Amino acid sequence: VQLVESGGGLVQPGGSLRLSCAASGFTFSRYAMNWYRQAPGKERELVAHIISTGGMTNYVDSVKGRFTITRDNAKNTVWLQMNSLKPEDTAVYYCNLRLGLRDYWGQGTQVTVSS
Repeated sequence: VQLVESGGGLVQPGGSLRLSCAASGFTFSRYAMNWYRQAPGKERELVAHIISTGGMTNYVDSVKGRFTITRDNAKNTVWLQMNSLKPEDTAVYYCNLRLGLRDYWGQGTQVTVSS
């Protein structure tokens, strides 16, 4: 399993970023995918979840209405569109796959929201 995130960066409050996660090494279309984030000094938290078909998504309350998770099973890719970014969204964002009891993680991509 390999998960490779990209798309992070520095953005001003109110701005937007689109994170990508390219997946390989497993049958992507069969599994739900997640985006987590971890801010300095805080625990890693689940931000968004999408089922295998893309037909259902869930979000942590703090990002509802601002973030959108999508996927393309033909491209083995999952995205996180982040709009109306706030300083409190600053964190390292990780793509995640859970297979049974095991979690797989990408290397993470830094998102910094600051003026």
